[in-house]
Amino acid sequence: MKASDLFVKALEAEGVRCVYGLPGEENLDLLESMRAAGMRLVVTRHEQAAGFMAATQGRLTGRAGVCLATLGPGATNLVTAAAYAQLGAMPMVMLTGQKPIKASKQGHFQIVDVVGMMRPLTKSTRTLVSAEHVPSAIREAFRRAEEERPGATHLELPEDVARESTDTGPLSPGVSRRPVADEASIAQAVETLASARRPLLMIGAGANRKLTSEMLRAFVDRVGLPFFSTQMGKGVVDETHPLWMGTAALSDGDFVHRAIEASDCILNVGHDVIEKPPFVMRDNRRTVIHLNFSSAEVDPVYFPQVQVTGDLANAIWRIAEGVGARSHWDFTPFERSRAGLDAQFVSGAADDRFPIYPARLVAEVRRAMPDDGVVCLDNGMYKLWFARYYRCRRPNTLLLDNALATMGAGLPSAIAAKLVHPRRKVVAVCGDGGFMMNSQELETAVRLKLDLTVIVVRDDGYGMIRWKQGEMGLPDFGMTLGNPDFVRYAEAYGARGHRPSSATEFGATLTRCLESGGVHVIDLPIDYSDTARALGAGASVES
Repeated sequence: MKASDLFVKALEAEGVRCVYGLPGEENLDLLESMRAAGMRLVVTRHEQAAGFMAATQGRLTGRAGVCLATLGPGATNLVTAAAYAQLGAMPMVMLTGQKPIKASKQGHFQIVDVVGMMRPLTKSTRTLVSAEHVPSAIREAFRRAEEERPGATHLELPEDVARESTDTGPLSPGVSRRPVADEASIAQAVETLASARRPLLMIGAGANRKLTSEMLRAFVDRVGLPFFSTQMGKGVVDETHPLWMGTAALSDGDFVHRAIEASDCILNVGHDVIEKPPFVMRDNRRTVIHLNFSSAEVDPVYFPQVQVTGDLANAIWRIAEGVGARSHWDFTPFERSRAGLDAQFVSGAADDRFPIYPARLVAEVRRAMPDDGVVCLDNGMYKLWFARYYRCRRPNTLLLDNALATMGAGLPSAIAAKLVHPRRKVVAVCGDGGFMMNSQELETAVRLKLDLTVIVVRDDGYGMIRWKQGEMGLPDFGMTLGNPDFVRYAEAYGARGHRPSSATEFGATLTRCLESGGVHVIDLPIDYSDTARALGAGASVES
């Protein structure tokens, strides 16, 4: 068969039914093979958005999402999305076209070394030089993208290779199982927890796997260990649970860090040092048990004394069997920290000021969203408030990026979330800066006839960096921007625009948008003036 047809059959063997992208003339053969096979192509208005969508699909499903671009500028536009997936451990396969490699007649027009460019940003990248290599190359790209730790891979398909004929067939994915932790390491973890007086459980992004989540919920209920999470570990265990201590949204100085300081042992499940440090290890003030698919990457603030390496769900189950609940554990200091966080949020959630107070924004979104609804955050100051206050009932219901922390991903991620979960309510929360980086994808959402609500949190500037600038004692410079009329902007794309004039009206507007269907944009001014006091004086922030 034609190599491009074989390429599509190999994608189908991996379970691929949808590709996000913006094609070019160099991949028209592949495009035709996709059309003939009935594969869905979600055409985006920018390749970066296609990459964000593919990465989000991978994050939500555990199976690699696929995005498509042409050579040169199309491929270079995938760079940020590649880093987003790679740092965020989201399985994604990127496909790019290329000029013929055996007899090109166009010199170096649009030619850049795409494979060389992708090498530091992916788990693997290669050019296909023969149709015979298609099945094994695709199988390997998906294997590498999906195995722990997940990430991005890339394949380049030149025009002439896509047109070759071959008798080769696709390869079926094999069955594989992760190794389990050895008995000695489990016994050491059990002994360390049992001998502690104030142990804590920390849940990181690596624990956000279906079976691991189930085992952790059972662990918390059986062992009775208070827990907190990193930003990308939110929702793995229901955060309305009475043992939830909060989210490490900041690097230091928050209520949850008071609990951490009072602990003498932390069971750290699925932590990835790519996230901003949820806590900082100093000397040997507490014992840290690292439980993950691979051993700990040691750095100056993270050097765990005990390591359990292997399948997380299996290890959690075995540790729960061994440790049980211990009568000498004393969680009184943790309860005080939780009470402080609760009291602050209750006060902020009732704040009627307008422009809206950030805690009130979080409270109104939480009230409007069902337990399985998905909130997709872009990157900005509001992300810290959502990470801190938004209580997730289920995994992957608050999608935020605490790895690359790029602006511009909120709306594309929400589009992908709605395509993966068409029956769920989906909301994107974007700052005005991040929204305008990929706002053209409103057209994509309207064209796809999605039910999607976008909240544009407007402060007419780059608010997070402005706050950091102020914390450093520097004058406000370079942070102010202008904005379009977001209501009319939404309507120009065929969406509906809304501009509430009070916090109460915002809550009612959001509820109506979620109930009425279609694409909605809510222009919501926000008041960040209380950020320094509310989030903790001297606390670190992404910059």
